Amino acid sequence: MAGAIIENMSTKKLVIVGVILLLFQAFSFMVGGLIEDGSLVTMDVGLAYRDSTLSEWTEMAHSIEHRKLSCNFTATKTYENEGRYYDCDLLPFMEVGSVAHKYYLLNIRLPVNERKKVNIGIGEIKDIRLVSIHQNGGFTKVWFAMKTFLTPSVLIIMIWYWRRITQMTRPPVLLEKIIFALGISMTFINIPVEWFSVGFNWTWMLLFGDIRQGIFYAMLLSFWIIFCGEHLMDQTERNHFSVYWKQVGPIVFGSFCLFIFDMCERGVQLKNPFYSIWASDVGTELAMAFIIVAGICACLYFLFLCFMVFQVFRNISGKRSSLPAMTKARRLHYEGLIFRFKFLMLVTLACAAMTVIFFIISQVNEGHWHWGGYTVQVNSAFFTGIYGMWNLYVFALMFLYAPSHKRYGDEQSTDQAGNSGEEIQLTTTITHVDGPTEIYKMTGKEAQE
Repeated sequence: MAGAIIENMSTKKLVIVGVILLLFQAFSFMVGGLIEDGSLVTMDVGLAYRDSTLSEWTEMAHSIEHRKLSCNFTATKTYENEGRYYDCDLLPFMEVGSVAHKYYLLNIRLPVNERKKVNIGIGEIKDIRLVSIHQNGGFTKVWFAMKTFLTPSVLIIMIWYWRRITQMTRPPVLLEKIIFALGISMTFINIPVEWFSVGFNWTWMLLFGDIRQGIFYAMLLSFWIIFCGEHLMDQTERNHFSVYWKQVGPIVFGSFCLFIFDMCERGVQLKNPFYSIWASDVGTELAMAFIIVAGICACLYFLFLCFMVFQVFRNISGKRSSLPAMTKARRLHYEGLIFRFKFLMLVTLACAAMTVIFFIISQVNEGHWHWGGYTVQVNSAFFTGIYGMWNLYVFALMFLYAPSHKRYGDEQSTDQAGNSGEEIQLTTTITHVDGPTEIYKMTGKEAQE
């Protein structure tokens, strides 16, 4: 029977939002008491809490868990080497979403039953070590401050953006709707609900965080497809979501599979924090396969996005042939538009690359603790940098694509000779008084053409 009292310092400073405990078994070598290949260790584990040294312990969870041992003895198995430790891999033990209490009590018991062969053939246990992986106080303060500041910032620009659109006499186009939906998903992931995890025992915080991030991933990946597609002038159909079902469909399906996979582990952990999908051979193979397939799909998506961006650049370059025939003022105006649009596309490509890299590293970083042998570290600056990049990108999109109330073309409508040809080439046949943004008009056709 082993017990450990863990003191949570979150009442003194913001420390832990989620914690993973990995169990390390220190087995000693004894001749005649070898660890058999594929041995299972059965643990009777319990978790309790209290908020003062005088109060009674309250049980949070209790479970009977099985873990498969993977141990090697590097020295020769002789009497002279008795007492030396095996080299064993880390075992997944416990994962909780919030630690709102002051003290936690962890009890571990290894029952022995020779008739049922429970904990038989696991050698002699000398020690049990626990490795804690948690979010430190410095990062937590920065993380909470970023969320608290960015939530109202993105919300304000999103309200301003949609107000600009509703003031137009035309209905919103697809690109404007998808940008607004992206802003909603960004606001959803920004909401600092982590503040409540400090004082409330919300065990579902890890699952909720994964769901929020999954929704944002799906929305961001879908947006990039539609964003590039709406700026391809050789498309016969625009401004219809149904046009993109072949590209968006796999993203939605992949996000749904990610949700099901997450529920297989996080969902069970709502009641049993000791459960791990990595504890069984089948679960380990499924988890490994998911990480590999997810990484491959992310790379393929990025290559496809690069191809679409290349097409957009090629098509927008074709518009430059119309610029020499324009008046100087309009030529400079459209050259500036093209330059800013190309810069935005390059920023989009860079954002997509960083997002794909972050997704792959996050998956590998979570998995390497379970399969061992490889170490991938995610720096906190990289994590907060990616998060800040997403917010800046969404902020810039809503700011740049908000409909302008200026009438650049109308001011020169009296110049019938030079302007009529330019309007045919660089705008679209719109029956509404207010059309889409000039970039949207300049880079393609509309469905009603």
